[in-house]
Amino acid sequence: MKLSARDANRYFAKPEPDRTGLLIYGPDAMRVALKRQEVIAALIGPQGEEEMRLTRIPGADLRKDKAAVLDAIKEVSFFPGPRVVFVEGATDAGAPAILSALEDWAEGDAQIVVTAGQLKASSKMRKAFETHRNAYAVGIYNDPPSREEIEADLKAAGLGNVEHEAMTDLFNLARELDPGDFRQTCEKLALYKFKDDLPVTSEDVAACAPVSTEAALDDILNIVAEGRAREIGPVLRKLQAQGVNPVLLLISATRHFRALYGAAADPGGAAAGIARMRPPIFGPRRDRMVRQASSWGAPKLEQALTGLTDTDLQLRSAGQRAPEMALVERLFLRLAMLGQRGR
Repeated sequence: MKLSARDANRYFAKPEPDRTGLLIYGPDAMRVALKRQEVIAALIGPQGEEEMRLTRIPGADLRKDKAAVLDAIKEVSFFPGPRVVFVEGATDAGAPAILSALEDWAEGDAQIVVTAGQLKASSKMRKAFETHRNAYAVGIYNDPPSREEIEADLKAAGLGNVEHEAMTDLFNLARELDPGDFRQTCEKLALYKFKDDLPVTSEDVAACAPVSTEAALDDILNIVAEGRAREIGPVLRKLQAQGVNPVLLLISATRHFRALYGAAADPGGAAAGIARMRPPIFGPRRDRMVRQASSWGAPKLEQALTGLTDTDLQLRSAGQRAPEMALVERLFLRLAMLGQRGR
C-alpha cells in the first residue's frame, strides 16, 4: 500500500508492529536515512540493536544470497521484543530475495524495512510493496518540510518554549537546510538553551544557525551601508592582511546592496522585503538590514549599485593599472558618503 506524505510522517513516528514491511525510497539518501532511523527506532526501541533485534543486510549482498532476507526474518532472537530486518540500498537486482521474504512472511516474523534510491513506477520492488495488503511503500522527495515535520524535530530536541518570531526563523531555516543539518541545528539550540528557562528568541536562533562563509565580511559591509566612512580604511587593512581580495569584497558588497535594494523596493516595506530573502536572515542582522534599507531608500541604492557595477567593470578592464584595493576603498568611501546624504 502507498502512504501519502502526511500519513507517512505519522507512521514513521508510530509504526504498526504487525506489518510485514516498509519500503522507503527517494533520490536524497540523507532524507531516506533519517526516516529509516526514525521508524526502526520506533519499532524496536532504544535497546533493540544492543539486544540483537536488528539485522542489517546490504542490498548488494542479495544478488549472491537470495535467501538472506527470508532466513533473517525467520530467526529467533535471544531477547524478547519486536525484530527488524533492515535491507539498505536495495535495487531491483535484489528484488527476488525481498519479494520471496514478503510472500513467505508470517505473523511473528521480523518486520522488513527496505531503503532504496529513486525507483520508477515500473520497479518490481516498488510494485510489490505498493500492492501488498500488509506492507507499505513511501516515496521521500526533496519537498520543503511540512509544519508537522518541523514541529516534530523541535519537540524531539526539547524546544517547546519558542517565541513567535523565533519560530518563523526556524521554519525558514528548515526550508533552507538539509533535514540532517536542521536536526543538528535544533540539537545545538537545545544545548545552547540548557538550563535556560527563557523562551527561544531570534537572537538564539541566529547564534546557533550555520554560519555563512560570508559572515567575516559583514563588518565592512555594515560600516559602508551605515555611512561610517572613518572606519573603512582600518577595517580594509585588516581584511587585506587576512587574505581577503578586492574582487571578493566587491562581489559581497554588490550582493549586500542588491539585497537592500530588493527590500527597499518591496511594496510591503523593507521588513517584508528582508523576510522574503533566501537564504533567510535572522535576529539582529535582519533588524540591521531593515534599518539600512529604510535609511537608504530605493533611489540611492540604485546609485550605489551603479557605482558597484562601474568599479567591477574597471577592475576587469585590460587597461586597468591602479591598485585594486585602492579602487575598492575609494568606492566604499563614496558609498558611505552617499548613504549619509539626506539623513
